[in-house]
Amino acid sequence: MEHAEDHFKPPSITYGDLLNISSTTNDTNANLTPKAEQNKDSDSVAFQAGLAVTLALITLATQLSNAFVIATIYKSRKLHTPANFLIASLAVTDLLVSILVMPISALYTVSHTWTLGQVMCDVWLSSDITCCTASILHLCVIALDRYWAITDAVEYTIKRTPRRAAGMIATAWVIAISISLPPFFWRQVKAEEVTSCNVNTDHIFYTIYSTFGAFYIPTLLLIALYGRIYVEARKRILKQSPSKAGGKRLTQAHLITDSPGSAASTTCLHYGSTTTNETSSSVSGDTVSCAAGVSQVKVTVSDALLEKKRLAAARERKATKTLGIILGAYIVCWLPFFIYTIVVSVCESCFFPELFDVFTWLGYLNSLINPIIYTMSNDDFKKAFNKLIRFKCCRS
Repeated sequence: MEHAEDHFKPPSITYGDLLNISSTTNDTNANLTPKAEQNKDSDSVAFQAGLAVTLALITLATQLSNAFVIATIYKSRKLHTPANFLIASLAVTDLLVSILVMPISALYTVSHTWTLGQVMCDVWLSSDITCCTASILHLCVIALDRYWAITDAVEYTIKRTPRRAAGMIATAWVIAISISLPPFFWRQVKAEEVTSCNVNTDHIFYTIYSTFGAFYIPTLLLIALYGRIYVEARKRILKQSPSKAGGKRLTQAHLITDSPGSAASTTCLHYGSTTTNETSSSVSGDTVSCAAGVSQVKVTVSDALLEKKRLAAARERKATKTLGIILGAYIVCWLPFFIYTIVVSVCESCFFPELFDVFTWLGYLNSLINPIIYTMSNDDFKKAFNKLIRFKCCRS
């Protein structure tokens, strides 16, 4: 008689069955692994392609915007002033960044492997440090020029010559080159193939020297200069006293009838509130109206002081907005990179290539923002720029 527990006995599994199960599982995993790798590779290729297109568009936009600024200043004689020569020099510097630095950096960022050799690595790093530092120092030169122009307007008008502007530009480039040269003295040519190209952060003193010379000191100078510019501009606006307006009036005449040549049309234009005419006139507030026969002229009188205050307030708001955009864009673009550079020189394990690339390209983005800020905040630039674009479109 069978026992009841025999009906519940689990099926026996031999060692051979285990081998068969194991081999089936391995075959399944082997079939799945290539598909997963293919998906991963396709995602990586798609990401690299998208990144390459994005960086290429940023580079092209930087080249075009700075080239248009240079062409606009060159074509328009009205813009041939020492102040605009400084802006043109900034555009040349940012154009060099977009030509010498950004294309190679885009290739290196996408591939994460250096394939151009040791010599090209040295040239690229030197160009990067020199051009980016010169771009930052040009911002200081422009701020210094504006500071002198607003605090010492009379004397600086005489001193503000193209030769002085050229001297300021040369000083910016000399400082930039002096910051990029020291690494040449301790760079060694590697016998093996070079696969990475980065600034050597082993020399902590050079890192401090370069970061302070290229960013921290210029940033403190910019904040101090633009702070003084804003304060002085505000003082000059508030100094406009009512007595200086001296009862000047702005008049607007609107002819009501269709007899522009009639004598009555010219006899009723008064300044202030006086009436010296044979024709009967009625003065009510700031409006003077007269009638003679069929002709009638309505004269609206507005106070020049109110108009001046309105324009001054508009200028103050525009100046505040421009200064905020200039300083804000500069600090947002470059501060993360220079903070991370110092952190990496102290903590080697804190270096992450992807994060470093993001901060680097954020700094490069300032070369695209510069021509937009310095030209769009200037009405003369906008007019000349639009005229140049219309001329190019008509020619095409």
